[in-house]
Amino acid sequence: EVQLQASGGGLVQAGGSLRLSCAASGFTSAFTFEDYSIGWFRQAPGKEREGLSCIDPSDGETWYADSVKGRFTMSRDNANNTVYLQMNSLKPEDTADYYCASDPGRCGRTWYVWRTYAYWGQGTQVTVSS
Repeated sequence: EVQLQASGGGLVQAGGSLRLSCAASGFTSAFTFEDYSIGWFRQAPGKEREGLSCIDPSDGETWYADSVKGRFTMSRDNANNTVYLQMNSLKPEDTADYYCASDPGRCGRTWYVWRTYAYWGQGTQVTVSS
């Protein structure tokens, strides 16, 4: 079964940057890392889980929520089964637990909906101080 491990969270001042990583494992010879899209989500206390971005498995095409477009950049390293979320110009409202998720195939029309994804990693906490 596909397993995801998110890391890289921490405490940062407003305007600062963090890079989150999502290491994936559990693939088979029939279905490799390149067969799965990866999404990033976040959830702040008392709020719903918010879809932030998605990256396609093979060509690396990306989608972003308006709330992070221009500040966050997603990339993937297929050789190391890892996806990254570079977060710049962080704001206090970016404070949340961040999760990576995976699903077979490309990012679809519902990439930003958490129920779209079959596999989830544990969260990594990001705190942005003002």
